[in-house]
Amino acid sequence: MSNPAEKFDDQTRLELEAAAFRQLVAHLDERKDVQNIDLMNLAGFCRNCLSKWYRAAAEDKGEALEYEEAREIVYGMPYSEWKSKFQAEASAEQKAAFEASHKGH
Repeated sequence: MSNPAEKFDDQTRLELEAAAFRQLVAHLDERKDVQNIDLMNLAGFCRNCLSKWYRAAAEDKGEALEYEEAREIVYGMPYSEWKSKFQAEASAEQKAAFEASHKGH
């Protein structure tokens, strides 16, 4: 069985993937109430992971991009600003779920 993405030429696939990424970032921006720890506990990734993946992709292309710059792209503002405005203290339950899901990592 072939991958359905193979029906697109490389440029079209790249544009579709970029559009999907932009929509994901926009969706996360609209859902500032969803904390990173909740994302980690439910999906195994968060906004910081996206930032790290973005930075790694830039490095793979030979582009210099600092982690904080990548975070600003994903968060839509400097991380310190986002954190002070939107990040809540993780509850004991959230912390326990995080620890349980990351044992051995």
